[in-house]
Amino acid sequence: MEKLQAVMIAVGMIVLGASSVQADGDPDKGKKVFARCSACHATTEQNKVGPGLLNVVGRPAGSIAGYNYSAALRGSGLTWDEPTLDAFLKAPAAVVKGTRMSASIPKDQDRADVISYLKTLTAQ
Repeated sequence: MEKLQAVMIAVGMIVLGASSVQADGDPDKGKKVFARCSACHATTEQNKVGPGLLNVVGRPAGSIAGYNYSAALRGSGLTWDEPTLDAFLKAPAAVVKGTRMSASIPKDQDRADVISYLKTLTAQ
């Protein structure tokens, strides 16, 4: 059943427009768009309402120790790459049914910019 769910999630991401990831995302613009996300997410390892997003790109979903993820996200089998982030930020509940994240970023360019910004959040 879990494998079927993972396949359905992958198909859903494609259907939702994983191809809409913009290669030309602007991290400076993304930082400004991310300001509305900062009520729930830190750009560090700090967990708030949502998990900290330091090193999020490339990280398996639901994998930060000490954060109480939904069972749906923990068991999703997703990795936060650009297409997955794009689909999830566009419609979180459509990608991971049962996620607690309800906010979305509907505009393609805004998502591309935020993803470009998230890629800069790495430990130095």
